[in-house]
Amino acid sequence: MRATAVLPAGRWPEPAAMLRLLKPITWFPPMWAYLCGTVSSGMSPTGSWGLILLGVVLAGPIVCGMSQAANDWCDRHVDAINEPDRPIPSGRVPGRWGLGIALAITVLALVVGYQLGPWGFGATIVGVAAAWAYSAEPVRLKRSGWWGPGLVGLCYEGLPWITGAAVLSAGAPGWPVVAVALLYAAGAHGIMTLNDFKALDGDRRMGVNSLPVTLGPDRAARVACWTMAVPQVAVAALLLHWDRPLHAAAIAALLLGQMLAMRVLLTDPRGRAPWYNATGITLYVSGMMIAAFALRSFGGLA
Repeated sequence: MRATAVLPAGRWPEPAAMLRLLKPITWFPPMWAYLCGTVSSGMSPTGSWGLILLGVVLAGPIVCGMSQAANDWCDRHVDAINEPDRPIPSGRVPGRWGLGIALAITVLALVVGYQLGPWGFGATIVGVAAAWAYSAEPVRLKRSGWWGPGLVGLCYEGLPWITGAAVLSAGAPGWPVVAVALLYAAGAHGIMTLNDFKALDGDRRMGVNSLPVTLGPDRAARVACWTMAVPQVAVAALLLHWDRPLHAAAIAALLLGQMLAMRVLLTDPRGRAPWYNATGITLYVSGMMIAAFALRSFGGLA
């Protein structure tokens, strides 16, 4: 029997519940990636602080927040199994408020994105469309353990990085900037896979074929580790090729730290996934900024 969320109508949502619906903790990756993009562009931030701040707010609280609200609305039945205390299944965001909030912020995202010029507006359209494609029927790419995390990784790391570089330089970024951004986006597939461990039981019951469901926790964790590690090796190799050995060495050192954390993760993938997200991922995103400064040091290799 399919679980349904309890959605009482006729009252306003709790303010704290609305904030939780937008999941502020998830805003950091796209905000950080946008900043990496601005750094990697090689352009001086002087006179562009407004564009930088607006882009950071757009990437995090607005587009990412909208995607979280849309996902929670579309996932309300799964969440009733996995996390019944979430705002929608618990009734603290009642009725169709969750859908209304997601749609309202979608419109806000497009309005704000328009202020960033054609590159920013185009990226906003892509990000908004991807968010709904990930969560909503009939597309619902979240059902796939390969396409879903890949799309999220692209929109969390690659798209905002490329957008930040393009907005600040008012044009297409150089191919090395795009290559490094896409490599880190590919590695984020592994991060998203680890995030799926918390929804394992509900995903099994509701037909969401995440990698922890289809491969099992142990194999999925190993795939996630390789997926995170290989792109970073490629980034370090590229930086060596571009004569940036110190930056490459720093990224290699951070990867070594992640590999030590991965050994702990693999002893208990389901139990240790939240721990790894608080340790190994910190090292991962630190490497992103190091790579951004490496690109900046020679103007993005345009």
